[in-house]
Amino acid sequence: MGATGNLLAGAPASDALPLRTWIGIFAAILGVFLSILDIQITNASLPEILGSLSATQEEGSWMSTAYLAAEVTVIPLTAYFIRLFGIRSYMIGNSLLFLLFSTLCGFAWNLPSMIVFRMLQGVAGGALVPSAMTLLLTRLPASRRGAGLAWLMLSTTLAPTLGPTLGGWLTGLYGWPSIFFINWVPGVLMLAGLAYGLKYEPPNLQLLRQADWPSIGAMVIGLVSLIIFLEEGNARDWFASDLVRLASVLALLGLGYWIIRMLFQPQPYINLRLYGRRNFGFSSVVGAAAGMGLYGSTFILPLFLAQIAGYNPMQIGEVIMWMGLPQIFMMPVAAKLSKQFDNRAVCSLGLVLFAISCFLNSGMDANTSRDQLIYSQVFRALGQPLIVLTLSNFATYRMEQVNLPSASSLFNMSRILGGAVGTALLATVLTIREQYHSARLGEAVSVFAKASQGRLAQLADAYLAQGSTPLRASQQAVAAIADVVRREAYVAAYNDCFFLLAWILLGAIVALWVVDRVVPESGK
Repeated sequence: MGATGNLLAGAPASDALPLRTWIGIFAAILGVFLSILDIQITNASLPEILGSLSATQEEGSWMSTAYLAAEVTVIPLTAYFIRLFGIRSYMIGNSLLFLLFSTLCGFAWNLPSMIVFRMLQGVAGGALVPSAMTLLLTRLPASRRGAGLAWLMLSTTLAPTLGPTLGGWLTGLYGWPSIFFINWVPGVLMLAGLAYGLKYEPPNLQLLRQADWPSIGAMVIGLVSLIIFLEEGNARDWFASDLVRLASVLALLGLGYWIIRMLFQPQPYINLRLYGRRNFGFSSVVGAAAGMGLYGSTFILPLFLAQIAGYNPMQIGEVIMWMGLPQIFMMPVAAKLSKQFDNRAVCSLGLVLFAISCFLNSGMDANTSRDQLIYSQVFRALGQPLIVLTLSNFATYRMEQVNLPSASSLFNMSRILGGAVGTALLATVLTIREQYHSARLGEAVSVFAKASQGRLAQLADAYLAQGSTPLRASQQAVAAIADVVRREAYVAAYNDCFFLLAWILLGAIVALWVVDRVVPESGK
């Protein structure tokens, strides 16, 4: 913990900050944007990637699982690695590795190579998120922290929404490898900004001998197993799969041992006891719920557009874009509101707007198109900045300087794990509710019902007119009706998912009002 004091010794004592410091901070924020962007950038391009690598949809899911597992695992270790290497060396090193592994992803020759490169990319990218937040919290004075957090939080919400847009656009124009090569364009600016803006700190390699390697190993096993359990569970019918059962056991054992070690050590490398504090604990719960909404909506909506509307990656990106661009204009408004009003009220307004957008999406039908989705996307874009900015204020409110690195890591881990849980939950709900609606619609659309018989006769006549035999026309008519039933069942299931997300977001408001009233110092 003494090494943490060295890190914090660089915190400014006055409000005056040199331009060099701001350049370093904005370079770090750019790294956060790139790291989170690459979680979602493959979503719209997945069919093209899988086709090129000769992989199935189920096999391809390991690409996102590997990235997410690696990212979540490295986040709790960030505070320790910053003390070990110094924040400048650690961020520049991970930025270089992130760009290197991004390039290798674009050159992947088969699925195993892609999974390995995505995992390594996730390790490097995951370190950039809490590192940037730690840098911001320890280098900016309280009066400037709100502005810095506003830019940081904008990158965390803008990146997931622009990921499918940028991925679909680049894939359509230049092919899927370009979604990885494009990282070099902002990446060079990021490296230059970090090298110029951050001061060198000598490494403290003695910490290697002091590290609690058994608990680090247990944490890695536990978090990786948890992500595998969440990401692969639905596709493998949960506990019917040996892999999922093994992952659940390893997650319980690994995380259980890690938590006990961190709670009872006098100087843990990450302070899990922060979750016991009312402000931090409940803001992390709300942050996890917001992560469910953010990552869940960007998971469900592209699926709906691809499966029901038949959109290609570029068209999906044009729809998702409306969830991202308004945030650029909304974030300054959110920063101003958070300085003037009780942050609980501001965050509640954001959660309500986000919930309204989900309620609007819960009324979709098979003919819903891009123009009809704009209103829901705009509501979501207006709500997200209000949520993420105020939550970061709650998480750091009256937090001791020595605990800021742990708070940064835990807050980001909670958000990402919330997104993983939300995605797994929605995938399971989608499967269960599709089966339910198929059964209910199947009961209504019976071959013995007069309406169904009339429609089957019309379809059979149409197929006969196209040259089919009577038997073939009858079979085609039944298949066409079955396709419609299945399509409508999926539409209803997608609506159920958005309806569930809306109530999760509204329920988070209850937890929000348990925390203290917060107005940043600059707003007092």
